[in-house]
This record gives sequence, structure tokens and C-alpha cells, in this order.
Amino acid sequence: MKQVSGKELCKIVERAGWVLLRINGSHHIYGKTGSIIRLSIPVHANKPLKAGLLRCLLRQAGLSESDL
Repeated sequence: MKQVSGKELCKIVERAGWVLLRINGSHHIYGKTGSIIRLSIPVHANKPLKAGLLRCLLRQAGLSESDL
């Protein structure tokens, strides 16, 4: 799986229609109209996200690895 930082993932989910609702510390909270799911993406400098967390966030957002 390609390594992606929190900042990069934020840009990817925004292109997919997710909207930044708020920032709580270093976590960016995204939502989408018509969905009760909230994505909490950690943005810690430019560190890559761990594979399991990235896979989970992509699944929740309805994205696949090819969208990276």
C-alpha cells in the first residue's frame, strides 16, 4: 500500500466530496451530506499514516487504494 500523510489524505477526501467540519487538536474531522459517518484524520506534521489506519479511513470514506 502506498504511504500517504494525513495532509495528503485530507486533499484526497476533499476531492471525493467530504467537507472539513472542524479541527480538534491535530485531527481534522470530515463529514458528507446525507451520511452519518465522520472521518477523523490525524495530521501530524508530514508523517505517513499507518497501513491499518489508512485502510480503515479509505473504507469509511468509500474510496479504494487506486484513488490514492
